[in-house]
Amino acid sequence: MLTPQLNRHASSLLFCHGGSLPSGRGVPHGPAVMVRSKKTSKRSGVRSIRCALKEFRSSQAETDAVLAIKAVATVKVTVGGLLSNLGLPRGIDDVKDLLGKTLLLELVSTELDPKTGREKETVKAYAKKAKQHGDEIEYEASFKVPKDFGDIGGVFVVNEHRKEMFLEEIKLDASDHTATATTLTITCKSWVHSKSDNTDKRLFFVNKSYLPAQTPAGLRRLREEELEVIRGDGQGERKAFERIYDYDLYNDLGDPDHDVSKTRPVLGGSKEFPYPRRCRTGRPRSKKDPESETRSGFVYVPRDEAFSEVKSATFSSRTLRSALRAAIPSIQTAVIDAKLGFPHFNAIDSLFGDGLTLPKRQGVGFFQGLLPRLVNAITGGTQELLLFDSPEMIERDKFSWLRDEEFARQTLAGVNPYAIELIKEFPLVSKLDPEVYGPPESAITEEMIEEEINGVMTVHEAIENKRLFMLDYHDLLLPYVHKVRELEGTTLYGSRTIFFLTNDGTLRPLAIELTIPASATGPQWKQVFRPRRDATGAWLWRHAKSHVRAHDSCHHELISHWLRTHCCVEPYSIAAHRQLSEMHPIYRLLHPHFRYTMEINALARQALINGGGIIEISFSPLKYSMEISSVAYDQLWRFDMEALPADLIRRGMAVEDPTAEHGLRLTVDDYPFANDGLLIWSAIKQWVEDYVSHYYPDPSHITDDYELQRWWDEVRTEGHGDKKDEPWWPKLNTLESLIHTLTTIIWVASAHHAAVNFGQYGFGGYFPNRPSIARTNMPTEDAQKENFVRFLRKPEVSLLECLPSQIQATVVMAVLDVLSSHSVDEEYLGSELEAAWVKDPVIQRAYERFNGRIREIEGIIDSRNSDPKLKNRVGAGVVPYELMKPFSKPGITGMGIPNSVSI
Repeated sequence: MLTPQLNRHASSLLFCHGGSLPSGRGVPHGPAVMVRSKKTSKRSGVRSIRCALKEFRSSQAETDAVLAIKAVATVKVTVGGLLSNLGLPRGIDDVKDLLGKTLLLELVSTELDPKTGREKETVKAYAKKAKQHGDEIEYEASFKVPKDFGDIGGVFVVNEHRKEMFLEEIKLDASDHTATATTLTITCKSWVHSKSDNTDKRLFFVNKSYLPAQTPAGLRRLREEELEVIRGDGQGERKAFERIYDYDLYNDLGDPDHDVSKTRPVLGGSKEFPYPRRCRTGRPRSKKDPESETRSGFVYVPRDEAFSEVKSATFSSRTLRSALRAAIPSIQTAVIDAKLGFPHFNAIDSLFGDGLTLPKRQGVGFFQGLLPRLVNAITGGTQELLLFDSPEMIERDKFSWLRDEEFARQTLAGVNPYAIELIKEFPLVSKLDPEVYGPPESAITEEMIEEEINGVMTVHEAIENKRLFMLDYHDLLLPYVHKVRELEGTTLYGSRTIFFLTNDGTLRPLAIELTIPASATGPQWKQVFRPRRDATGAWLWRHAKSHVRAHDSCHHELISHWLRTHCCVEPYSIAAHRQLSEMHPIYRLLHPHFRYTMEINALARQALINGGGIIEISFSPLKYSMEISSVAYDQLWRFDMEALPADLIRRGMAVEDPTAEHGLRLTVDDYPFANDGLLIWSAIKQWVEDYVSHYYPDPSHITDDYELQRWWDEVRTEGHGDKKDEPWWPKLNTLESLIHTLTTIIWVASAHHAAVNFGQYGFGGYFPNRPSIARTNMPTEDAQKENFVRFLRKPEVSLLECLPSQIQATVVMAVLDVLSSHSVDEEYLGSELEAAWVKDPVIQRAYERFNGRIREIEGIIDSRNSDPKLKNRVGAGVVPYELMKPFSKPGITGMGIPNSVSI
């Protein structure tokens, strides 16, 4: 083990290094450094090896007053990527490789020239292709570095191939006549554009983290210039090789040029439809709707934001695109009648036993390659079979979805635990305009509630003792009821569902209220349904629950999931890249939590949330789905309420209590999501506190950090510009405010998203449990009509007609299967220590504590899931709550918290 020292030999080259960009990431567009040197300074734990001769032997010739440095640049041969043929004859590029003229490296000093006051000249050398090991090609270069060069602060890279290349790392080895040597490994993991595409050099800074004021003089201009390059000029259509981050409205959801019925309003930039911003692509404007952007097969994201092409056997964007573009239309072909429902529940069960035969296409094996988990070739046949795995809840208890106890339990331990709220006053009253929507008072009365709880207490006592809870989709959905009912194949109500907290800590549903607002043709309609033992009442109750489940699915997918995680996180990432240098410690803290988010969001705009996409054909509001998410952003979203403790308090599910763990006392003691989530929240907060305190020992450093302040200002004024004037935005002026802000962002990107994403197939794979749409009205809307008569004759058929059609069900099931799966290259919260943090003992110890706590939490959750007193987690046929377990193997597991919104 070498320990180079400052005043020793000419080989004591000072390499500045520090916090790296996340290792193993296909996303970073700049420097990422893994440092092998060992000696650390007391201040930051980052040591340096300096190009300087403090002691120089008089017997050496002046020509020896330089240091020989060998560089090895490793290029990854991508699977199916642009350099998959790098080792094969490629004409001019191969000739250049032989001549050693394809990869130019330049070492950058941190110091200014004392004579001129300008940056020192870089030291240049071409790297020659040397060898290939499997999927890695090594290029080697030799440098002669002057004795007074000073600290190395970065490396310029020029790729003179005609194609982009994925640069894995650059190793620099220094040695002298005494055989003293040291090695610095700069981990790049980034695409480097071809010089023929862009003549600008790529710059990879070394690994040491600097606040702006601490930046070495030789790097200050380069630091700012890098940010200017990343920000771009806001003009023109973005090209695939670029790494420019900019903002735009959600103006690419419609496609009026191809189908006028797919015209959709622009989300963002207006009082009518406020919305967060997305990454700008610069595509041309629509001819039929100049406010909208045209759609195309290619959707730009900055080059390193794209799903990685360098990892074998990994989930990629191609997999999901293929599933959506090829498998889904073929499901639609296999089911001839788009409106056809399931004739009986056994037909639903057959999806998990017999499967759905798909039409022949490009030979047997085509669909199996797209959806290998779901598609199997029919033995001895020429077609393929779409065969779904049974979700765990159905494997454990086939009839669990019918039970009221499970219906209620999933509000606390299901895939949408963000909706349940405490009832704080009674009677329930709408906040909507009664002149437009009708009387605001709920039809649920005190007498109804007291009858359902057998008179054990009055409604007043139940509220006082915090025993009444609600799913409230009344005011959110009611303004869209008439619009949605004008569409074919769907229906909608405003709904309220009341629950009672029993003595054993579980919830019991008491009543469901469904409402149709007043209109020009009729008065308001509302009706209350309750659990009943008689046949008619029992079947009506099942119908009403199906409508509420569809409303909850809509709320979950459009708000809890898409809006609050995917959509609202993207502006944090765009602003961070534009305003925080890659040398900034906060950039390095946040960067792992933005991995793949822009790519998956771009893919969602292509096929999931777009006009005519999966959401619009499968969820109750159909074409109004994204409008409803805009309404929710306007009325409900606040950054200060995205922190888990604040969210729980807002919904009445917790109260502040300094004597309780986490400073909160839950209203429902056995609330699995909240209990486990608070463990994760507190662990993240402690890690962020340790990290931030290390880099900001004085609070004045926070207010003086202009990059940090610009980042947060841009998040507010650009990324969430429609809410820029809200008073609740935190100011980054104290250590506490910075810690809380960063903890909130990391929580939302990791644990919040995991809670609402990786249980989707587990709870929604058997769609009667979570139907995405309710297609028919309640039979009692007009008890004199034929529908009610048919309901009385065949109530099961009536319920099946209300549930999704065969196409809707199988499409959603296939998509949920893909979206609920962990990829093999998943990066989990608290797992891998970033290379930069390894070399800083303070940060390393803090992260090791974080990792230890995360693993401890995993054990705590396992223990809770075996405690028979916790009936919302344990019981006959009950699926244990594992969505907050931090780690997972690949596939559908119902557990695991990735660092980021990566799927």
